[in-house]
Amino acid sequence: MSGSSGQTEIQKYMSLAKFGLFDHTEPPRRSVGRLIMHSMAMFGREFCYAVEAAYVTPVLLSVGLPKSLYSIVWLISPILGFMLQPVVGSASDHCKSRWGKRRPYILTLGIMMLLGMALYLNGDAVISAVITKPSKKLTIWAVTITMLGVALFDFAADFIDGPIKAYLFDVCSHQDKERGLHYHALFTGFGGALGYLLGAIDWGHLELGRLLGTEFQVMFFFSALVFTTCLIIHLCSIPEAPLCDNQEDSTLQHLPQGPLLMQNGGYTYGSLERVKNAFMRTEQTELATAKLGETQSKMTMKSLLKTILSMPPHYRYLCVSHLIGWTAFLSNMLFFTDFMGQIVYHGDPYAPRNSTSFLIYERGVEVGCWGLCINSVFSSLYSYFQKVLLSYVGLKGLYIMGYLLFGLGTGFIGLFPNVYSTLVLCALFGVMSSTLYTVPFQLIAEYHQEEEDTGMASSGGRGKGIDCAALTCMVQLAQILVGVGLGFLVISAGSVIVVVIAASAVALFGCCFTALFVRYVE
Repeated sequence: MSGSSGQTEIQKYMSLAKFGLFDHTEPPRRSVGRLIMHSMAMFGREFCYAVEAAYVTPVLLSVGLPKSLYSIVWLISPILGFMLQPVVGSASDHCKSRWGKRRPYILTLGIMMLLGMALYLNGDAVISAVITKPSKKLTIWAVTITMLGVALFDFAADFIDGPIKAYLFDVCSHQDKERGLHYHALFTGFGGALGYLLGAIDWGHLELGRLLGTEFQVMFFFSALVFTTCLIIHLCSIPEAPLCDNQEDSTLQHLPQGPLLMQNGGYTYGSLERVKNAFMRTEQTELATAKLGETQSKMTMKSLLKTILSMPPHYRYLCVSHLIGWTAFLSNMLFFTDFMGQIVYHGDPYAPRNSTSFLIYERGVEVGCWGLCINSVFSSLYSYFQKVLLSYVGLKGLYIMGYLLFGLGTGFIGLFPNVYSTLVLCALFGVMSSTLYTVPFQLIAEYHQEEEDTGMASSGGRGKGIDCAALTCMVQLAQILVGVGLGFLVISAGSVIVVVIAASAVALFGCCFTALFVRYVE
């Protein structure tokens, strides 16, 4: 009987969603299994990220990419993402696909990720099969295809996070949003750990490597299999109701029961928000509907930028805080294996390939990969304990603690480089990683919850999609800052140790910023 009543509740809920009532309707509670299924997209995404981190440099070196083009490879994706992320977020807020608002975008970006992986892991082999004669043309085509693959994968993998978070916010109650974000962080860590572990295996000397050709093809096989499976599970996790079309809007306006709560200034989410004040005055409904039509018809790039810039101050401060956190985190993570090889192990990456100095450097890089694996595992563990800590220190305490521990840990590593202490302190990287993946989005959810509770829902075309996209944009902006600035710092200082010290200083500054400027809902 309970199963039957549950099905009836969901059918009734989907019925309400179809007619636009979901904007303020409390969604049904989601089971742990459903939230885990929803988190599988983050598992697959992070698995692919770890494979890229382990293999992209060897791939780029193997195709003969000139060093002068390295910065271009790493800057193409974040620049495109920073410019286009809000556009996609806004478009998903108003998407009227029968499959829902977010899932069409998630599926498209997932396919782009698979295509990007196929190009950068298999592009060289495909070009070599097509152009059998070794020539300069072969090298140019191989470099072009590989660069395109890396840029396409990074672009899609960075982009997909925003729609996934918005999808979670659309279909979950406030309590389930918090639980869902914790599961996201948990499976993000597990996916990264598994990716790093598989990347550390020497597949070239195993039967599977000989069967598929090279270790690059082996990792593509695993990456495509894991990500495709996780993406399908994610897309089937929780039903997403489509936005009602114009005909349904017209039907609603003539319902005899009275005016229903309609979209408020583009702040429509299609699925599963709560019903508070389910009926409004007719004048308010007509005004809100008119504002929605005006917003959707005028949603240009200019108006979109104006919408983002006119965000309430606490949204902007949260974005700045997120930018600071990701700048510190990426500064350390992107150069960590190089730091291990050069500073901790005293190797030389520019020495002859078979020399002792180069082999020592390679050993340091391998140990650095294990450090990144520790980071991923501890990120998962910490995301689980976050739920316990939240009741004691609150979101403010979690946010400040993440920045503070990361800043102190990286500072200690930079001042006292040692193999064992560095590996132990890699656990603090996991604290920061889990913090960045959960706390800012929990704050976004609380801001939206507060707006709905007080009846002050956002106007001017802003929705959950665009707010999540604006927050995710900070990751791309951090990548741009790191890509442009850190190279100059390393050249000026003559050592990569300056990267770790800079990451520590930025994180400690971020700790002060989160304490003084970020707003926390009481």
